[in-house]
Amino acid sequence: MRRSLLLAGGGMRVAWQSGVVRALREHGVAFDHVDGTSGGIMTAGMLLSGQDPAEMGRRWSELRVRDFSSLLPLTDYLKGPWALPAFGDADGVVHRVLPALGIEADAVRSSPVAGTFNIVDFATKTCVAVPHTEIDLELMAAGMSLPLFLPPLRRGPRIWTDAVWVKDVNVGEALRRGAEEVWLVWCIGNSPYWGEGPLEQYVHMIEMSACGALFAELDAARRPFVLHVVKPRYPLPLDPEFLAGRISADTLVAMGYRDAWDYLGRADPSGVPKDPTCTAMQEPPRGVRFQERMRGEVDGAELVLDVTVELPLPAGGAPSPGARLVGHVDHEPWGGRVLLADGRIEVDGADVTYAARARVSGAWQEVRARRELADDPGADLWSDARTVAFSAGDGCSTELQRGLRDTARALASVEPYGAHGFRDRAEALAELARVGLRRALAAY
Repeated sequence: MRRSLLLAGGGMRVAWQSGVVRALREHGVAFDHVDGTSGGIMTAGMLLSGQDPAEMGRRWSELRVRDFSSLLPLTDYLKGPWALPAFGDADGVVHRVLPALGIEADAVRSSPVAGTFNIVDFATKTCVAVPHTEIDLELMAAGMSLPLFLPPLRRGPRIWTDAVWVKDVNVGEALRRGAEEVWLVWCIGNSPYWGEGPLEQYVHMIEMSACGALFAELDAARRPFVLHVVKPRYPLPLDPEFLAGRISADTLVAMGYRDAWDYLGRADPSGVPKDPTCTAMQEPPRGVRFQERMRGEVDGAELVLDVTVELPLPAGGAPSPGARLVGHVDHEPWGGRVLLADGRIEVDGADVTYAARARVSGAWQEVRARRELADDPGADLWSDARTVAFSAGDGCSTELQRGLRDTARALASVEPYGAHGFRDRAEALAELARVGLRRALAAY
C-alpha cells in the first residue's frame, strides 16, 4: 500500500511532530511520500535529510528557540510601521534554525523518499508543491514566512510565501502520487474556543483557513483512500508560550509521542471519517502543568526520569478528565532517550505513582515511580518525599532522588493551561495555592 505522510503547519509547535513520527517509525509505518506545509516543512526537511526520529527530538531539545527571531535592517524600521515589510526577516531561520535542526538542502534533494514542500506563489495566488529535488533552504524559509511576521522571498517574477492561507496540507498531491493511505499529522488548533486580542484572532484566521481548505479538499477527492489523523486532544500552546519558556521542546516532543500512540492504540484499518470531525479537538479544562526530574543509578549507569504533569484543577464537582503525564527516561543501556506513552498518575492513600509505558529494545515495559507522602495533610508533593521508588519491566528497580535544584526547577515550571489572559492564568495559580498540589492530585 502506498502511503503519504502529510505534515501540517503549526509554527514552532511542530516540535510535537517529531514525537509523532518517532511513534509511527516504532510502529512500523513507512512512507513513500512526505509532504510539508508551513511549519511542517521543518519536520519534512529533517526526515528527508535522513534523520532518525530520535535524533530529530534531540535537535529540537538543543535548539535555541530565540534563533527564530531576527531583525530587519535598521533603515526598514526607520520608515515607520506602515512601511515595514514585516516585523523581522528570515535570516535566523535560514542560517541558524534549519542548520541546527540538521536540515541539509543537498541531502533533501538526494533523498530516496519522494517529498514535496507546499509554498504559495503570490503572483499567481496558487499553492505550488515544490519537489524535494528542487528545494533549497531559502524556499523552505519562504514556505514558513507568515505575512506580517516574515517577508516573502522574491525570485524573478515569483513571490514565495507561506501556504497556510491557501492550504495547510496537500491531500491532492498525495493522491496524485498514488497514495492509497494518507497519514495526516495535524497540530493546528480546532476547538470551539474564540479568543480575544489580535494574536489569538490572527491564529483563528489561520485555523479557519487551514481547516476549511482541508475539508474542501477531502470532500472533492475523486477516488477512495484511507485517512488516518494524528492530533492532540487539546490545542497545543501557541508559539509565544514556547518562546517565553512556558513549555519546552522536550515536552512538545513527548506530547507528540503520547498522542501518536493514543491514536495507534485505537486506530481502525479503515481510518477516520473524511469530514470536519477528523481534526476536531476538545477545549482543555483549566489546570496547571509542571515538570519533575529525578535521578538514580541502575547497574552503574545513570538513569534520569523527566516528566511533565498536566493536572486539571477541581471544577465545582464536574467530572475530571484525569491527570496525565508525558516525558522520557534517559538511560544509556536502553539506547539513550526513551519516550513515555500512556502516562498517568495513580493515587492510593499516601502513595502517588507516576506510571507509563516505555518501548525498550522493541518491547513495551511498564515504568513506575512511586513516592509515599507523609501523613501530615499539609505535606505537598515537593516539600516531602524526595526519594522515589522506580521500577521498570522485570528486575529493573532503584531509588531516584530529587535534589534541591530539581525541586526549584519543578516549582519554577508551574504554568497554567486552559487559561486565557492574565486574569484567568492568575485565578488558576490562586486555585492551585488554595487547594494544594497534593489535594488536587488526590481529587483524581
